[in-house]
Amino acid sequence: MSVDIVAGRSAEGVGGAVVQPSRRRRWRIPRTLAWAAVTPFAAWAVARVAGLERDSLTTQLMTGTPYVAAASLVPVLLSALTRNRAATAVALVTTAALGLSVLPRAFRSGDPVTGTPLRVLTLNTLFGHAEPDAVMDLVRRLNPDVLSTQELTPGMVEKLEAAGLGKVMPYQVLEPEWSAGGSGLYARYPLTPRKNLFEAIGHNMPAASMTVPGAKPVEIVDVHPFPPLGRQVYDWTAALDALPSAAPDTIRILAGDFNASLDHAAMRRFLDRGYLDAADSAGEGLTPTWPVNKRVPPLITIDHVVADQRVGVNAVSVHTVPGTDHRAVFADLRLPPP
Repeated sequence: MSVDIVAGRSAEGVGGAVVQPSRRRRWRIPRTLAWAAVTPFAAWAVARVAGLERDSLTTQLMTGTPYVAAASLVPVLLSALTRNRAATAVALVTTAALGLSVLPRAFRSGDPVTGTPLRVLTLNTLFGHAEPDAVMDLVRRLNPDVLSTQELTPGMVEKLEAAGLGKVMPYQVLEPEWSAGGSGLYARYPLTPRKNLFEAIGHNMPAASMTVPGAKPVEIVDVHPFPPLGRQVYDWTAALDALPSAAPDTIRILAGDFNASLDHAAMRRFLDRGYLDAADSAGEGLTPTWPVNKRVPPLITIDHVVADQRVGVNAVSVHTVPGTDHRAVFADLRLPPP
């Protein structure tokens, strides 16, 4: 009986009722939010892997795949916090698919190779506004055997000649224009124009054969299709499809402003016809080339040196030239023996 009285007093001492400590409510992320975050990234991964871009907008957006791949880690974390297993699984597969599409470009494939050197430099001169002295400085430092130029105007031809390019690279196949359509090849070795090698859809795309001592015959193609803007996206696709495939009896090098990244299905189809992207092989495939000399930093990689798969890639570097919105791409290649 005394025990009951004590217990009763104890209860009255706290107001006559048993008080339980309050529990803090845990803040939970809605499970639907995980799906909302995962879905657009999953759709992007499907479009990238399957090559589903078709119109101008989706084609331009696809160049942002490296940034989307990095951002895809956010849905993984978010879905994990919601404990939504299904969303987490989709997010992980999405990140893996995008990562496998992008990350290999940051790593060199194979060791440096031996063979006959062929150094290739390509530069879009932006309607001939690139500073000729800066171009010559780059030529003297890098010592290229071939210079592929785009948006080459007659005025730019005169400026480069006055700066001394003709003395260093005396062999030329030029198709200049007072617009974005001009292009031209400069070389240290004799060039023979190659007519009707392919249908050039877009800007001028001169091609030439070149004899390099100690190597098989080499063909050089200056590439510059229209950008995939508006209805020009169809001409852009047709231009990449029209580029010549690799040939068994000739080593072919294509260099220029492709207006395409490795995340474009049309570019990948072209490479699958016997080519490799030099920057990708050298672990520089994620180095952006456009735009430059602007308020925004370079964002996308659309300038390339592409070579026959039998060609070795020793090194690739990217260089800024004043006066143009494209960076120059330099590839130190190694040709197979004849």
